Amino acid sequence: MKASAALVAERGADGTTRLPVQRSQAPLILRRTAEAVYLVGGAAGPLGGDVLELRIEVREGAALRLRTAAAAVALPGRDGRESLLSVTITVAAGARLEYLPEPTIAAGGARHRTDIRVDLAAGAALVLRDEVILGRHGERGGACRTRLRADLAGRPLLRHELDVSGTDEVSLGPAVLAGHRTAGSLLCVEPEWAEPDGTGPGWAGLDRAGLDRAGLDGTGPGWAGLDRAGPGRAGRPIGELPSGYEPGVTVMPLAGPAVLVNALAGDALTLRRRLCLQALVPAPAQVRSGARG
Repeated sequence: MKASAALVAERGADGTTRLPVQRSQAPLILRRTAEAVYLVGGAAGPLGGDVLELRIEVREGAALRLRTAAAAVALPGRDGRESLLSVTITVAAGARLEYLPEPTIAAGGARHRTDIRVDLAAGAALVLRDEVILGRHGERGGACRTRLRADLAGRPLLRHELDVSGTDEVSLGPAVLAGHRTAGSLLCVEPEWAEPDGTGPGWAGLDRAGLDRAGLDGTGPGWAGLDRAGPGRAGRPIGELPSGYEPGVTVMPLAGPAVLVNALAGDALTLRRRLCLQALVPAPAQVRSGARG
């Protein structure tokens, strides 16, 4: 099966977000609610051999939150071919996108690939989450490869790839998953973190101020806001985790300024908790307004 969907968000004259383009094709069905646009699965899968394409554009000054209604279960096809989900994202200056899909589950025997390409203009903001689970209950799981390529202002920001399989001992070994079934990443690009002259990160590491805040989805404890005091002024090197912080998490500051969080966990709930960055993510007021497109 081949299918495509497209979503364009723009700022209306009243400051709310309009959707001049909202095009769906099964199984990629887009539905708008008061708090977000949801991608709803119109059929099982993806199945081996499926090629699915999603295009997202957020125009200048607009804000968009895109989620999925449920986890995607990648299933094996009859001929053993790989399924593909290709996501192309463009975010203009002064615009904000939160792309927060539920996990991709690689069922036993499946081969799936997710390619995400992001083009951010200078001054654009992004929150992008990607989570992989190997297997349904009682399964070792299939193979899943995810690739993220993000550019900011025409320059490379991040090249990130994860290639794992529930039947590959190297994937399950200490160099990759270390015996965990779930892996995920969270990329946050926030112009407000820049120094006043725009030269680099305006924060200097992590603290635990956000531990008792709600998580990104409001479903559990959040963790670790970024100290915005500025490089060298918070007493902790950039990206250094506070003592006593749970294992399985890496935090990598990027130019932009931006931060990439990678996490491993034994289950989906623990993984989601480890990827919560509530203190980093301002709510997109235009989307929350629930204005009509």
